[in-house]
Amino acid sequence: MTNTNITPSNTVSYSSHYNDSAFWLVVKKVGANVAYPALLLYYVLKSPNVPLRVKAEIVGALGYLILPVDLIPDLLPVVGYTDDLGALLAVISDVSPYITKDVKAAAKAKIVDWFGADCVPFDNIA
Repeated sequence: MTNTNITPSNTVSYSSHYNDSAFWLVVKKVGANVAYPALLLYYVLKSPNVPLRVKAEIVGALGYLILPVDLIPDLLPVVGYTDDLGALLAVISDVSPYITKDVKAAAKAKIVDWFGADCVPFDNIA
C-alpha cells in the first residue's frame, strides 16, 4: 500500500518504476480514460525546454501508473486504475503550462489510433 494522499511532489518517489517499454505496455491496456492523461504527460516529458523538476514529477506519476502494487491494486476490474488516474490528474494540474496544442494533438492522435475516433475522453484537460 502507498500513501493515500497522492500529490505531484510525492509521485516523484515512483520514478524508479518508469521506463518507456513498460509505459507503452500499460497505457495500451488501461483504456482511453486513463491513457489520455498518461499520454499528455508522456508527450510533455518528451518535449524540449521542460524543466527537470517538471520531468521528475511526470516520471514519478508514470512510474506510479506502471507499478502494479499501489493504493488500489491494478488487477481489480474498473477501480484498479482510479488511484493511478488521480495521480496523473494531480500532476497534469501542476504541469498544465507545458501541455501545448502539439502535446494535446499527439495524445489525441494516439487515442484515436488505439481506441477509435469516437473515444477522446477528457477533452477539457489542461
